Amino acid sequence: MKKIALNGAGLLVALFAAFPVYWMVATSLKPNREIFSATPRPVPAEPTLEHYREILTGNLIPGVTFTDFFLNSVLVAVATVLLSGLVALLAATAVARFRFRLRTSFLILLLVVQMIPLEALVIPLFLMIQRLGLYNTLPSLILTYLGFSLPFAVWMLRGFVAAVPKELEEAAAIDGASRAQTFRKILFPLVAPGLVATSIFSFITAWNELIFALTFINDQHRYTLPVAMTFFFGRDDTAWGSVMAASTLFTLPVIIFFLLVQRRMVSGLVAGAVKG
Repeated sequence: MKKIALNGAGLLVALFAAFPVYWMVATSLKPNREIFSATPRPVPAEPTLEHYREILTGNLIPGVTFTDFFLNSVLVAVATVLLSGLVALLAATAVARFRFRLRTSFLILLLVVQMIPLEALVIPLFLMIQRLGLYNTLPSLILTYLGFSLPFAVWMLRGFVAAVPKELEEAAAIDGASRAQTFRKILFPLVAPGLVATSIFSFITAWNELIFALTFINDQHRYTLPVAMTFFFGRDDTAWGSVMAASTLFTLPVIIFFLLVQRRMVSGLVAGAVKG
């Protein structure tokens, strides 16, 4: 009975969490007359792809399509994930393997950075981006998201690197492996689950962020998807069918990315919790 009760509670929580996603997809398949009906139905009576055709073939802004916004977001998110993984792994290796002055202070500083609200950094970062000549460019977003994802990535990967026995690296050195070969063939495969877990955080951070994308980018051709979503909301009316269709397409890359790395992510989180 205890097992049945726990499974039932888990099922209710799963349904509660999945219902908004289902409602989003179902609404995106409804014609406008069903969306604005006085008695909304949970299942579309006459499913249609009209809203998907509108956002994929039309122009939210003259000369700019939904695909352009999508590609901008993909570029920013992928670049953030790759750079964050590379820099975080090197920094975590240095912190875990070497002893240097202010090492503890550096680790504490990583935690302090996570406590600062993003809104408090908009103006300072905006002035910095302007002085660097990166205003109205996608690299400005990549560098900003990199700065916010690195503290978490370094702190988490430090546990994975520290859990790798030094004897493995020493044995590889005795066999004639260089430092680069030891890093590539010994350390990197063992901390790969941690990289996957941190890449999820970096990807979601870069994919969903709106405030900095709206502040640092003024060229409509360089807008990302979160900014494009705001164009569906008018002062007097909201195209809910298009909003739900765009939200569904906006969510798909995150779901696909998660499904591709879910096994390594779970093993990475467990390993980091036990050995970190």
